[in-house]
Amino acid sequence: MKKFFFLLVVFLTGAIAFAQQDDEMASPKINTTDGMLQGLNESGLRIFKGIPFAQPPVGELRWKEPQPVKHWDGVRNADRFGPRAMQLPIYSDMNFRSDSVSEDCLYLNVWTPAKSGKEMLPVLVYFYGGGLMAGDGSEFRYDGESMARRGIVAITVNYRLSVFGFLAHPELTKESPHHASGNYGFLDQYAALVWVNRNIKAFGGDPEKVTIAGESAGSFSVCALMASPLSKPLIRGAIGESGSLLGLQPTAELAVAEKAGSSFGASLGANSLAALRMLPASQILKATASAGYGRFPVCIDGYFFPKSPLEIYISGEQAKVPLLVGWNSEEGNWRFVLGGNQPTKENFVKAIQKMYGDHAEEGIKAYYVTGDADVESVGTDLGSDLFIGFSTWRWSDLQTQTGGSKVYRYFYAHPRPGTRQPQKSPVPIGAVHSSEIEYALGNLPTNRVFDWQPDDYEVSAILQTYFANFIKTGDPNGLGVPDWPANTRDKKIEVMHVNVNSMAEPDKTRQRYLFLELTAKK
Repeated sequence: MKKFFFLLVVFLTGAIAFAQQDDEMASPKINTTDGMLQGLNESGLRIFKGIPFAQPPVGELRWKEPQPVKHWDGVRNADRFGPRAMQLPIYSDMNFRSDSVSEDCLYLNVWTPAKSGKEMLPVLVYFYGGGLMAGDGSEFRYDGESMARRGIVAITVNYRLSVFGFLAHPELTKESPHHASGNYGFLDQYAALVWVNRNIKAFGGDPEKVTIAGESAGSFSVCALMASPLSKPLIRGAIGESGSLLGLQPTAELAVAEKAGSSFGASLGANSLAALRMLPASQILKATASAGYGRFPVCIDGYFFPKSPLEIYISGEQAKVPLLVGWNSEEGNWRFVLGGNQPTKENFVKAIQKMYGDHAEEGIKAYYVTGDADVESVGTDLGSDLFIGFSTWRWSDLQTQTGGSKVYRYFYAHPRPGTRQPQKSPVPIGAVHSSEIEYALGNLPTNRVFDWQPDDYEVSAILQTYFANFIKTGDPNGLGVPDWPANTRDKKIEVMHVNVNSMAEPDKTRQRYLFLELTAKK
């Protein structure tokens, strides 16, 4: 009888343990520094959505540095995306899974393949694009599942945008303990990195192996986080896709940004900070529709940026980490240069003369066309460079010269296939802005607009392998992909041309960028 009861106890104990394990797999729980989270288990991955990494920036916290999350008791569900940041419907290609827009937006999402907190996997923190005016961590193209299946803990982060993320104001500067204002969106990103540093080990990630990445405004953000003395200690590697803060226009001084903020407040009849904070968020957002791009500029606030990002990179004070960086073959277009004029050599030369005046002859040499047949291609090079190519080149070049670490530069040239529905706009001649995202993150199946072909999946496999290798080791090279030489200060620059037949080639474009650097505003 004693033996029977002993076996019964053993059986029941095992059954309870199995049930607990099964429940844990169905609804995994993780204890963070802020409280217990319960996420989802989907196809062997543990997924946690809508994790708060700062207090809601509302009321008196509107336009303040993000504040630490208040600890909660019990278990918080992390099974749905948090609200996206306040934004207007600017871009038609953004497909959100979050169900609302709110000032209460400081949430992040984690996809992890780890079964415990002991695995110490590499970590990817990805920041969305959208001109610092739109975007969200719930977008399908940034989904972390595919990267997680490659042994990486993948994270997407929400941050404040537009007027809510980048308003500077004299009264904000005065009330700040750092005597700074603006750049709240970047401070949100920094707060997210602090959260990652403190908590990612519980999700199976290694806080010493954090790579930050982003496209367009997300790439601006990576450039910014590398430059800021606040965030640079939290970064092991960086990936920038199309864009940096080191462009043709200088970063705004705080006084200039403050003046723009005061002017915006006055346009709403709010002549004080208190009055601005009393206005409904929806009213403030609506007023930004006529504010225009750059109305709320990134600024040298004296805190996040003690001096301009360009000065920081020139002096070698940025994060000394490996950088994988590049841009696409059709970031802009020849129409950006020629407007409504026909693509002829004569019109192209006239356009350069009008744009560059005394430096026109250098421009004609840098963007040389032999005849009318070259204009669309060379004009697209110039349009792309003016939009975002130059700023990305300058970032890669300065990191190579002063960053003390390897730089891997790419040129992405694989055009998307046709859409499933007829296109009304002109068919691109190259890889347009943002078109590489789904390829790099392994998310082609999440976008049903385009009629993906086997070549697209082949290119995606190559580019994602490069990204995954870099996130794991700081080097994109590995089995199954063409060799990608690193650029260092004492080597000739090589560029990985990513396409169906990817290969590294010596850089042949430097003259273009040196010309644009000559014409850049100081």
